[in-house]
Amino acid sequence: MGDEHMADEQLLHLVFGGELEDLKGINFRDLESVDFVGVFPNYATAHQAWKSAAQRTVDNAHMRYFIVHLHKLMDPHEDGEH
Repeated sequence: MGDEHMADEQLLHLVFGGELEDLKGINFRDLESVDFVGVFPNYATAHQAWKSAAQRTVDNAHMRYFIVHLHKLMDPHEDGEH
């Protein structure tokens, strides 16, 4: 179970982005138009998706995409009753 199990472990990452109100902050101009690129099983594939989305919107200086490390926010032992 040791190393073999770890190789199959999903470390989920979310890639999303949108147009920011101000380049110094992270407030979106319109939350309804935020682009949810997807959830990816590891950082490498999330980074590829992030890079692709960022390159598609390179002409808009206010567009920013982010990678969220979902696996760091999830607790598999949490019962969800908080």
